[in-house]
Amino acid sequence: MAFQPYVPPEQLIKDRSDYARKGIARGRSVVAVECDIGLLFLAENPSATLHKISEIYDRIAFAGVGRYSEFEDLRISGVRLADLRGYSYGREDVTAKTIANAYAQALSTVFTQQLKPFEVEILVGQVGESPEDSELYHILFDGSLTDERGYVAMGGKSEELTAQLKDRYREDLTVEDAVRMGAAALGAVEQNQVEAANLEVAVLDRTRGRRKFRRLTDQELAGMLATT
Repeated sequence: MAFQPYVPPEQLIKDRSDYARKGIARGRSVVAVECDIGLLFLAENPSATLHKISEIYDRIAFAGVGRYSEFEDLRISGVRLADLRGYSYGREDVTAKTIANAYAQALSTVFTQQLKPFEVEILVGQVGESPEDSELYHILFDGSLTDERGYVAMGGKSEELTAQLKDRYREDLTVEDAVRMGAAALGAVEQNQVEAANLEVAVLDRTRGRRKFRRLTDQELAGMLATT
């Protein structure tokens, strides 16, 4: 019979948390900001194909940091859940809260029952008909779920980014202002200027038709960042 050493539960939880945080810290950060037309997501990501920000459903977007393969699996699961719920009930019954709760339960189960936790943090955002109706949910690697307002940062340098966003944020930002604010916050934390070609930016725009999600092109971003 193999000997299984005893590990106190609090030490086991601490070790798993430390492991997950170290993995997340190796990745680039993501910020989300409320603006006049909806929700803006911005990340430093030089890849044109490995997206950190994606559409989940008509009014809902997803963003992830950490191990790409793990948050990509979560994204796909979220899309399937949204499609199934929309098909079974109605498109209006697919909400960010439902998807965020499902993510929180899945991550909590992995964290408590499996040897290795997921090295991810994720955001689920939903744009409403008015700014008061928009929702942002931040889910940690252990399944902790928080409801955010105004702005949120996640990743290895989330504390520094949050401080930068707090100093710069104001209500009724335009998309252009939100892009410049997010890029400036990332640049201040990384201590270098963030180029448009290295940014991945998408917006949930309440003024669009059924599908609110839209990616901003490099040309659009370059024009916004060049404007003083």
